[in-house]
Amino acid sequence: MQKNHTERKVLCFSGKDVRKFLQDLITNDISKVEKGLLYAALLGPQGKFLFDFFLFSKDDYIFLDCHTGSVEALCQRLLMYRLRKDVRITSTDLIVSCGINDNPEGAMVDPRHPDMGWRYYGERLDVDFVDWTALRIRLGIPALEKELLADTYILEMRFEQLNGVDFRKGCYIGQEITARMKHKTELRKGIAKAKLSKEVPLHTRITSEGKDIGFVCSQSAGEALVYVRYQKIGEAMIAGDAEVMEVNPDFVT
Repeated sequence: MQKNHTERKVLCFSGKDVRKFLQDLITNDISKVEKGLLYAALLGPQGKFLFDFFLFSKDDYIFLDCHTGSVEALCQRLLMYRLRKDVRITSTDLIVSCGINDNPEGAMVDPRHPDMGWRYYGERLDVDFVDWTALRIRLGIPALEKELLADTYILEMRFEQLNGVDFRKGCYIGQEITARMKHKTELRKGIAKAKLSKEVPLHTRITSEGKDIGFVCSQSAGEALVYVRYQKIGEAMIAGDAEVMEVNPDFVT
């Protein structure tokens, strides 16, 4: 059996201003929580990534599932924006369980990709082992502190393909930069899948013909996600003492 996702924490939002409060901040449309689990991010004013999370609703409450290591900083950021709005944020004891087979009653489909299975919020569940890192690499799904870093842009992290951003909603923090990247520029950098001749330390720099073109992110059994300049992808790429091969920005859809 695989351990439950104890690195996750679930927060509860209440108050009459909660939905508008979140709508003005996050990259996705908060109204979608009525249909199921929602994936979104909170950006800085310059459009760079700060936090990613899942949201869902129950009764009059909105629940937010985020990485445990992000909770304190995320709450501080949200409280900074709260001002006089009627919004209360409390911690819950809900446990996050994830799997890809036999959806338990009450589980919600992971909105990022059909192959990512389901997420369940409640009591502790025993779930079959899943190599989540290998699955993320195959599907091109970034993870906090691996691919999702403070200086990254969410479109470079495939948030559009992962249903994590809505270009039809109104303004939110970082929206102008994100929209400009979507409509006026071609992405020059981003994550791609690759093969490595051996495992290397996280964020080892990748070079091609002596020039820095990116770095290595998540790794599993010789497969990896890498962050690279697409136009610099070549035949002779090295990360530390490992060869980087078959770099491809296209993923399973």
